[in-house]
Amino acid sequence: MAIDLKSLRFNLKSLHDAYAAGAVAEDVMLEVLRRIQTIDDPGIFLHCADASALAHAVKEIGAFNPDAKPLWGVPFAVKDNIDVKGMPTTAACPDFAYMPNEDAFVIAHLRAAGAIPIGKTNLDQFATGLVGVRTPHPAPKNAVDPAIVPGGSSSGSGVIVAHGAVTFALGTDTAGSGRVPAALNNIVGLKPSLGTASTRGVIPACRTLDTVSVFGLTVEDAFAAFSAMAGYDAADAYSRPIGALSMSALPMAFSVGVPDAASRIFFGDEAQAQSYAQTLQRLEQLGATIVELDFEPLYEVAALLYHGPWVAERYAAIRDVIETTPSSLHPVTRGIVEGARNFTAADTFDAVYRLADLRRQTAPMIDNVDMLCVPSIPTFYTVDDLIADPVGPNTRLGTYTNFVNLLDMCGIAVPTAPRPDGRPGSITFLAPWGKDGLIASAADLLHRSEGPKLGATAQNQQITAKITPSAHVGANDISVALVGAHMQGLPLNHQILERGGHLLFAGETAPEYRLYALAGEPPARPGMVRQNVDGAALAVEVWSMPAASFGAFMKDIPQPLGIGTITLSDGQEVKGFLCEQAGLAGAEDITRYGGWRNYIKSIALG
Repeated sequence: MAIDLKSLRFNLKSLHDAYAAGAVAEDVMLEVLRRIQTIDDPGIFLHCADASALAHAVKEIGAFNPDAKPLWGVPFAVKDNIDVKGMPTTAACPDFAYMPNEDAFVIAHLRAAGAIPIGKTNLDQFATGLVGVRTPHPAPKNAVDPAIVPGGSSSGSGVIVAHGAVTFALGTDTAGSGRVPAALNNIVGLKPSLGTASTRGVIPACRTLDTVSVFGLTVEDAFAAFSAMAGYDAADAYSRPIGALSMSALPMAFSVGVPDAASRIFFGDEAQAQSYAQTLQRLEQLGATIVELDFEPLYEVAALLYHGPWVAERYAAIRDVIETTPSSLHPVTRGIVEGARNFTAADTFDAVYRLADLRRQTAPMIDNVDMLCVPSIPTFYTVDDLIADPVGPNTRLGTYTNFVNLLDMCGIAVPTAPRPDGRPGSITFLAPWGKDGLIASAADLLHRSEGPKLGATAQNQQITAKITPSAHVGANDISVALVGAHMQGLPLNHQILERGGHLLFAGETAPEYRLYALAGEPPARPGMVRQNVDGAALAVEVWSMPAASFGAFMKDIPQPLGIGTITLSDGQEVKGFLCEQAGLAGAEDITRYGGWRNYIKSIALG
């Protein structure tokens, strides 16, 4: 059966289904080029591979094997401050251009996963800006509404994804460059935890705060790309190991911190305020508890990034250019970076001390909820607005983004229902370092429940408003199955709560276990034992607990109980309570009750 590539949705699953059905990767690459030509926007790409180069790239990935190469045959675009061997790197500054000898770390990882780079995308010069028009080249046109700025600095990457011409695109995100274009173009923008994806081979903006970000039409696609490109890099001093990545389990009830009424900022945009309020109502319908917080300390952190000495980091990154050929720079970029000369070394230390104070001040409000949810942008600006004022709108677009990396948080911008005027809705979930999987799950749930249009394409996100129980947790957490008195509402549950645990879901084990009421002094205790034969499915609760607290929790577990690996009814494996065979002397087999709660209810009824 012939596959209609012109109508094929370029998400990961659709592409791999097409390849499995006989689609030819070379033909898919030609379709990518056709779509780019049809878009007819010369501002998107600064370099684009031709058909011959893409055919060569297809040969290099070998035969279709998605198990070995999970991104096999997937086309992606790259922001032009990230090195791709064989393509020039310019950072939108022609005088700075060079031809890299090797791929950036993230590009090498994506190629190893089978993905194919299509070209290099336009940006705010040297990744300085959130508007997408600070380039000596034609600026990319917003894919949803050409009158609106495309967002930056990763403008070309956001726009090309919104048009559906590639599966994902790489950006960078220091102050919001991976989230603002997503909000303005109705797509997903994933900003990883700092250091989880190496920035070796990336032109720095603020090296201590830079991240490589991912744009996708869906959370699933963006997270798949992030998982492939992430990894510890010993050659990058700012690389940090995060371990295996997966979209973490979202608790059946979860808490979401939001700006209180007094600290919500929309610059008079009532439609944006209404869109955000409606999204919070939707989150409550999905099980979230909304917790209002005073965001003023976060805004003070944000002000440090561009109105404090961190701008000197941008100066350091392009010192040679600004001191030898300053005329090479876009005038707005030059003005911002030259502002670094107004700060002294003493100013820098004062700002570092103030940031430390603010981190201590904001830690309780961040740590006492599962995640934060903010508007991705406070309002919209047109290209004409930027002509009239090149700096003010840019500053305001960073209201909810500039503090994130300074506070060592991860973030993901996700589309919501469109506003009444047709402009895209978008919110951003934020969480502490390493919680990338958790906020991705929240974003995926919200995106699927809203079912908005995907970017500027004619397709919509599939609507599913149900949390699928999952025991996958972040790199810094452990999922544990509880069988007895530690379950919600029972006498020992406080030991879980005191250690930062939260309920993921209630479920059952595989039919491989038997449950016993152990002999001994009160309180009554259950013991669960794996059986090769005559086992049953037993009720459990699966909780998430910080890994740092798990050791102390285990110390309080008395014999004959211990922690082992438990198989759930859907095949997932988690840590959980098991009992030694030696502890069953004098125990009563209570498997017939199906779980500890039913057993203690039977006792209460006499």
